[in-house]
Amino acid sequence: MNICVFCASAPQTSEAFKAEARLIGNFIAEQGHTLVYGGATGGLMDAVAEAVHEGGGDIIGVVPQVIVDKGRKSTLPDQLYIVGDMSERKEMMKEFSDVFIVLPGGFGTFDEMCDAIASGMIGFHDGKVIVVNSDDYYAGLIALIDRMHHENLGYNLKDGILKIVNSAEECINYLQTIQQ
Repeated sequence: MNICVFCASAPQTSEAFKAEARLIGNFIAEQGHTLVYGGATGGLMDAVAEAVHEGGGDIIGVVPQVIVDKGRKSTLPDQLYIVGDMSERKEMMKEFSDVFIVLPGGFGTFDEMCDAIASGMIGFHDGKVIVVNSDDYYAGLIALIDRMHHENLGYNLKDGILKIVNSAEECINYLQTIQQ
C-alpha cells in the first residue's frame, strides 16, 4: 500500500507530534508499505521519512522547485519528483497513493487534506483520508465538519471518505483493518 502523509515541515513542531509521526513511519516500514510525502526537510516531514528510512522502507517524495531552490529538498526519498508548483505536487501525490494520513500542519497540510477529501468525494480517487487529531489539534476542523453537515452544506464525511482518529496508534489500528 502507498500511504501518503500530509504534515508540517516547520522545524519547531512539538516533540509529541514528531513522536506520532515516527510511529506512523515505523508502521509503514515494518509493514512493507511505501511512504508518499512532500519531499521537504523539517518538522513532521523529517520525522516520518526518517522513521521509514531507518526501518528500510520505500519513500516517494514530491517536491516543488521553489522548495528545492530554498535548499529544503530531502535526501531520504528513494524516488524524488521535482514539480513546478503545489497543484502539480498534490496531483502527483494523489496518483501515487492508496490512502492519505493527515498529521498536524499548517496551511499547506490543510490545503492538501481538503484537496484529497474533495477530489475523493467526486470520485477522482477512492482512498480514505485519515485525520490524526493528536492533542485535539483538529478540534476546530471537526466542529466545522459537523456544522457543514448540520447546515446541509456537505456530506456526512465522517461516515465516508474521512476517518478521524485521536492518535497515531488509533490510525495504525485503522490502517490494519483496511489493508486486508
